[in-house]
Amino acid sequence: MRLATPPRRIVSLVPSTTETLFALGLGDRVVGVTRFCVHPAEALRGLPRVGGTKDLDLDRLDALHPDLVIGNAEENTREIFDAVEARCPLYVAFPRTVDEALDDLSTTGRLVGASAQAEALRSTIEARRAALAARVAGRRFTYAYLIWRGPWMAVSGDTFIAAMLAEAGGVNAFAERQPRYFTLAPAELVGVDRVLLSSEPFPFKPRHAAELAEAGVDPGRVAFVDGELCSWHGARMARAFPYLGTLTPPPPAGSGPPPGP
Repeated sequence: MRLATPPRRIVSLVPSTTETLFALGLGDRVVGVTRFCVHPAEALRGLPRVGGTKDLDLDRLDALHPDLVIGNAEENTREIFDAVEARCPLYVAFPRTVDEALDDLSTTGRLVGASAQAEALRSTIEARRAALAARVAGRRFTYAYLIWRGPWMAVSGDTFIAAMLAEAGGVNAFAERQPRYFTLAPAELVGVDRVLLSSEPFPFKPRHAAELAEAGVDPGRVAFVDGELCSWHGARMARAFPYLGTLTPPPPAGSGPPPGP
């Protein structure tokens, strides 16, 4: 899509995009965000909230008179997009690979009139991606990335999370499972090199690792990971690639409790 002029009143329905807009120096143009938008925390203090990522408050949106709303096909719903499109320009992204995420960054920069800033950020991310590739050359480990408890849920290979972990040498042990976010039994995790417990959307704690141990999963193969760094596209990718380099292959069996983030 193309806009006649750069937008001055942007509403972001995507937490990672909200952070990216501020990283591009466009905080003064962001007039509304969701209640799940948490970064940058201080800058978002007092900014109008338009509901959640899947329960947009249209009255609040209308009151802000946006000239661009930015959404994500996975975070938001078709009903939300239909309602927004009847009101103002809407840009929707859905990056599932690292390259798609980088292209989305460039597209967002162009849409909002900040191409120079977006390309500078993209260059930084690409340099850190290359540094990670050199650091982990030859590294391979299978993993399961858990996102929920009650029931236990994990991600398949067709996800941005899987694409990011592949950059660190990770091979999704459940790459072909459907749907993309699926339920599984703890017993299925036995033998996987790394069982990664994400900090979001479910806040895994040591007691959940203990549950897995009771099911036969080696505690030394379980690790707590920063969910934002593993799943957010945009500006946070600049921090993500150095972080991913710390996700080491598993230690010898029975070597102790799981490491922290």
